[in-house]
Amino acid sequence: MTVKAEKTRDKLEKLKSVLGEGKSLLIVMQDNPDPDAIGASMALKKLAQREAKIKSQLAYGGTIGRAENRELVHYLASKFYSFAEVDYADFDLVALIDTQPGTGNNPLPADILPDIVIDHHPIRKFTRSVAFTDIRQGYGATSTILWEYLSAEKIRPDTVLATALLYGIMSDTQDLGRETTRGDIVAMESLYPLANKRMLSQIQRGRVPSSYFQMLTSALGNTRLYGHCAICGIGGIDNPDMIGEVADLLLRHEQVDWVLCYGFYNETILISLRTQDRELEAGDVIRVVVHGVGTGGGHASMAGGQIPLGKARLQRSEIEQLIRERFLATLNIGRKKGVALVQM
Repeated sequence: MTVKAEKTRDKLEKLKSVLGEGKSLLIVMQDNPDPDAIGASMALKKLAQREAKIKSQLAYGGTIGRAENRELVHYLASKFYSFAEVDYADFDLVALIDTQPGTGNNPLPADILPDIVIDHHPIRKFTRSVAFTDIRQGYGATSTILWEYLSAEKIRPDTVLATALLYGIMSDTQDLGRETTRGDIVAMESLYPLANKRMLSQIQRGRVPSSYFQMLTSALGNTRLYGHCAICGIGGIDNPDMIGEVADLLLRHEQVDWVLCYGFYNETILISLRTQDRELEAGDVIRVVVHGVGTGGGHASMAGGQIPLGKARLQRSEIEQLIRERFLATLNIGRKKGVALVQM
């Protein structure tokens, strides 16, 4: 048995021990869960039922807005509850998947410490106090961790679960092109034969309404270029996932290495950061951008943050200026006036 396999087996036994202490489990994802969180949560639900006969509910705090994510949830045909619809006091155990306590991007109240945290982002202070944790910062996706659990227990995912796990890994690693480990590659190779390829294609081509294109037009019109950086203020939105989607799109610009995209949702400024820079990590930059006014974190090439307007001492316009200035200063960009990406 390899060292990695031994670690997975050890973690799995500890997880089973924690699961054995309850009969009901609330699995909590980010406010606006992505495919990795959705696939990993479905896998934990499967594992909890098979290994401990535990009934689980899946909950999130915001919306599932991106067309691909809605199509995935529709395909899974499983109930995903708004956190406002559930009472966490009714559950014996609480798990956070693809997020951690204190990150500001999940609906779990600050005074509630979960029993289980499984994630692939850098470990947070409060996470160290959780009964069971498996934090693998080097992994490209949390779904890979859950796949390794299933594999260790010789649990063969059905077609639906295999498709969800596969898409979760594909999405978070951009088809193995971003922050990928050998574990992610092995997981994808194992899941691909089990997945529904036709449905996978349909999920990736999720259809969108006319309002999507209107919002995209406004976002591109609000984008300014500062040398090799792009900054986009989308404005008020009803689909938080659009912020990351626009950031991904802008990073395709031939002259852009860094993208800062932000928008306003439920009295909160939500920020997505993307980069192709190999010298400076997006996770480090976002922490500088939100320092003292919000929370944030991420990986080398992508990161996110949130600034609650109600708790900030500054006005909305002042916060916008602050995050733009901090972003440009961190990247040593001296230009104060950007150039419009497109002419409207």
